[in-house]
Amino acid sequence: MKRLALILLAVTGICACNRPQCYSSLNEQAAAEYLEPVRPASEGRNPCWNKFAKKFIYAPCFDVPEVPEAAGYRFTVRKGDDSWSFTADAPGASLAPVWNSVPPGDVELEVEAIGQDGSSLGTVYTRSFLRDFPFDGPYRPAVRDYREAAIKAALYVFLMPEIQHWTESALPDMNYPHNTYPCKIIGATVRIACLVARELPERRENALDVARGAAAFLMDMSRPAGEPLAFFPPTYYLDKEASKKDWNKGKTMTMEAAAAGQAFLDLYDLCGEQEYLDRAVEIGRTYVRLQREDGSLPIKLDFLTGEPVNDVCAMLDPLLNYFVRLEGYGFSEFGGPRSLGERWMDEVAVERFDMTGQFEDVNVKDLEPYQNLTNCTAAPYASYLLNKADKSSRDIDNALDLIRLSEDQFVHWAYPELLPDGFYKRNAPCVHEQYRYEMPVDNSACNVANAWLDWYECSGDLLALAKAEALLDNMTIQQNAVNGMIPTTWEFRETGKDRNRTFWANCSYSSIITLMRFAGMADERAKLPAR
Repeated sequence: MKRLALILLAVTGICACNRPQCYSSLNEQAAAEYLEPVRPASEGRNPCWNKFAKKFIYAPCFDVPEVPEAAGYRFTVRKGDDSWSFTADAPGASLAPVWNSVPPGDVELEVEAIGQDGSSLGTVYTRSFLRDFPFDGPYRPAVRDYREAAIKAALYVFLMPEIQHWTESALPDMNYPHNTYPCKIIGATVRIACLVARELPERRENALDVARGAAAFLMDMSRPAGEPLAFFPPTYYLDKEASKKDWNKGKTMTMEAAAAGQAFLDLYDLCGEQEYLDRAVEIGRTYVRLQREDGSLPIKLDFLTGEPVNDVCAMLDPLLNYFVRLEGYGFSEFGGPRSLGERWMDEVAVERFDMTGQFEDVNVKDLEPYQNLTNCTAAPYASYLLNKADKSSRDIDNALDLIRLSEDQFVHWAYPELLPDGFYKRNAPCVHEQYRYEMPVDNSACNVANAWLDWYECSGDLLALAKAEALLDNMTIQQNAVNGMIPTTWEFRETGKDRNRTFWANCSYSSIITLMRFAGMADERAKLPAR
């Protein structure tokens, strides 16, 4: 594969024990990789995808119009009084010839068409964007053991009064307002309680009580057998702000029932009670009934009729992972639907490279292609491809494209401007969630870190391991040392706003299991350079 060769660029800096002598070799490898554009339109698979992009780490290509009489094109990047120029034959050339010379910061691009005599035929394209910071390790080390961080984060959620409330009530405690999202938040409650029961035996009975109480609510709220969405819990509970939006009233996000199904499977694994496995399997069978002949599923449905709300299709990685897990319990009936879904993802979503957002609070109807890209579809599907038992070279190349897209558009290794107070508002290294919500989110850091860890396990690429470590180390720094909470958003907030900090239990669950995964990779981490 073409990108595997890039890994060899760091070989001269690696000693006999397979450990880089210093971070400079990894940084040099990163700089070389950043010269290769991310899925350019010139490959012929997708249009130019970066119309709405505001920043780049990899040398970009743009949709520059062709001028028939032009002999070439002059590209000029300007930053303040400095400029860097080169000429190319094609208007869609990447900025690679000057990219690593341009320092991070806001820049202006101008493209001129050049005549046969070398004269300018005029400017044909301009663009402003952030030339973002490259990976430049090492970064700040973890401030606590990864497993300790995970357990403390789990206990923070588990011991919340609104979570312990499940031991004495059949209804959620709405003092935690995010309980208005049953699949997402109450499903995560079940999963966190199961993790606590597994990892902390002295808390097992309490954790089982919490998990069973929350799971019972999910089952009580689900559509009955025989209905179009049989056994699906709702996206919304009660008439809260999100469900008041016109596009959400009486609707449900199709992929969210898989989150509840995963919770039921966790609880079955913990206690062995058949009703939870049965419920999970029935959710899977409803998905099979909803799947179209081409393998796709609609992104949003009417919760009563099961009719699609619009023509937008769902990104299928939550469902495909769910099918894989159900197959692991011996339910081979899900293998065919999984393969069909993989084919749709390969031929449509990944081929077009339009990894659009799937957020219930962002209206997906009437979005232009590529208008709301997100790591939250790209990176998890890269992980799915890399974990396939029968992955092909095409799967691996697609996964790398998706990982590179996620870093290019959403990872921030640093920020260019300080606040007037003398520090940065947002805390890098971090990962922004989506174009429509440019905020560093812990779940997004997990998405990208896991994809890098999967690529490391597939390839042995130590740069991928180092990048994942940088994000997860910063997660321990962002964690509240007093109570263990990992904040959902990694930014400085004034006191009044911080008291209402948006804290999502589902995002915290993602952080917990990712930290646990990394805690188990001590031998691999030892291969990285000493700081």
